[in-house]
Amino acid sequence: MPAHYVYLILAVAAETIGTSALQASQQFSRLLPSILVVVAYALSFYLLALVLRVMPVGVVYAIWSGLGIVFIAGIGMVAFGQRLDLPALLGLGLIIAGIVVINVFSGTTTH
Repeated sequence: MPAHYVYLILAVAAETIGTSALQASQQFSRLLPSILVVVAYALSFYLLALVLRVMPVGVVYAIWSGLGIVFIAGIGMVAFGQRLDLPALLGLGLIIAGIVVINVFSGTTTH
């Protein structure tokens, strides 16, 4: 797997951790989750910058934000007891389908 895809996966993971910590920080009223938000997002943006050396910003952002949305929805269900109805689940499925189409069929991504 090319290094830029590893960086992109790590950027998504860091963003997911940061967003989960944002919920746990209770509007930045808890110190440790608040610090984790800042560190995780800083790491995510740094890794995104590395990916942008090789891939176009629109494609990178679509993958990063799309996967982040799907992962956060799953974490919200498991960790925070949030529920998703059928239209929300279908929408998340469409996001995943879009990411697959970009990576499998688009010539703008580098493999």
